[in-house]
Amino acid sequence: MTTRHEIHLPDGRSLVAYDAGAPKRSDQLTVVWHHGSPHTGVLYEPLLSLAAERGIRLVTYARPSYRGSSPDEGRSVGSAGADVSALADALGIERFAGMGASGGGPRALACASLLGDRVSATVTFASPAPYTDAFDWFAGMAAPEALQAARAGRTARARFAEIEEFNEAVFTEADWAALRGAWAAVGQDAGRASSDGPDGLIDDDVAFAKPWQVDVSAITTPVLLVQGGADRMIPASHAESLLGQISSAELWLRPRDGHVSVLDAADVAFDWILDRGRKEEF
Repeated sequence: MTTRHEIHLPDGRSLVAYDAGAPKRSDQLTVVWHHGSPHTGVLYEPLLSLAAERGIRLVTYARPSYRGSSPDEGRSVGSAGADVSALADALGIERFAGMGASGGGPRALACASLLGDRVSATVTFASPAPYTDAFDWFAGMAAPEALQAARAGRTARARFAEIEEFNEAVFTEADWAALRGAWAAVGQDAGRASSDGPDGLIDDDVAFAKPWQVDVSAITTPVLLVQGGADRMIPASHAESLLGQISSAELWLRPRDGHVSVLDAADVAFDWILDRGRKEEF
């Protein structure tokens, strides 16, 4: 059973969080899931089943300006560190692992960098890398226009949102199959979030395209970067950039996967996190 919480933050904002279950043991692993963009914040299948099968407590939240969570004007990727720390405190979670897909990847990495050993391990799926001129950040994106607008600031990104239309070319055949099958809830949740308005997505994109206020090279705990080689939304060059910056990272490149179908590795990724926890015991 998933429980909805409203977390009140020190600055007066609130976050809506979802908890798939209080711990049954004091040593039970908790994973904080960071949703992609856009999202409503709810937990869905098959994440719930994958976590339950492994005895993992799964927790997530709606980022600022998404359903029920207060706006946070000018937020950066690094803002997630304080928000997740407050969320964990409110739910009595001392230590946890992080997992993030697409737009949730940078937030998972922010927590790993800013919260130190409180985050035991981190997995990202198809995560953007921090913006840089060291490589062509937009190369290989089938529809880079939203992020290009975000580079010019929030006003430009909001203006683009007025004419924005979804470009189906960003998804491969494998992605469409995943959205018709095991990962149908991803598309359904994004559709519900889009009906709420564009503010959360605009703020996410602007945060990606400006300085993150995060030093990913400071991460010392284990990181697994899972990336589809055929991804047309966040190309593999982003995973390679992150791999070069994070000394504790390893890369699982899945050559035939796209942006959504890469989530088929979630079961193995949960096992990877559990294995990191077992190694800490010795």
